[in-house]
Amino acid sequence: MLKMDIWLSTAYLAPIQYYSKMLCADKVWIERYDNYEKQTYRNRCTILSANGPIALSIPVEHPQTQKSHTKDIRIADHGNWRHIHWNALVSAYNSTPFFEYYRDDFQPLYEKKYTFLIDFNDELHSLISSLIGFDKTPLVSYTDSYKESFFCDEYDFRSAIHPKKKWEIADPGFASVPYYQVFEQRFGFVPNLSIVDLLFNMGNESLLILSECCQK
Repeated sequence: MLKMDIWLSTAYLAPIQYYSKMLCADKVWIERYDNYEKQTYRNRCTILSANGPIALSIPVEHPQTQKSHTKDIRIADHGNWRHIHWNALVSAYNSTPFFEYYRDDFQPLYEKKYTFLIDFNDELHSLISSLIGFDKTPLVSYTDSYKESFFCDEYDFRSAIHPKKKWEIADPGFASVPYYQVFEQRFGFVPNLSIVDLLFNMGNESLLILSECCQK
């Protein structure tokens, strides 16, 4: 398997593609100094409900300037979004094989108020990495400036992993590996959903699926 250093944006319950990249990497850099963009995985994820795929978006405060660093983006505390998101996760995954094993790990994070989006994303990522079994690998660091040029063994996925981009074209190194989904008989297999779809459906086999998603 090809090893590499990769750059990723911060992401809310990131898609499987995102976590497959982390597994393929020697070192991961989470970008803090990019200009915040709307309608990206930075503040949204896609889960599979009984009615099909749905997007969950965290409301953020409108940046004071046209170009604001992602690290400075604050969560907007309105609309009862924490309650809405948690109820959506419960409704979508309560009947999956592993949701009951993990719900007590996730629920407290939806009852706690975070000021900055990147901090909430980081808490969720740390939890997910632990449950999947990433342990201390790959090494994850946060940028202290915006990187514009890359060496041959460095790869930039900050924009490639995007809800509006077809991953088959933007990232040919990612292979969508089918796994059990509780609503598969209704919708067929839905690829590249949030990592929690894999985790709640497959539990401790999630790491194996992610490994198979890494193409050479």
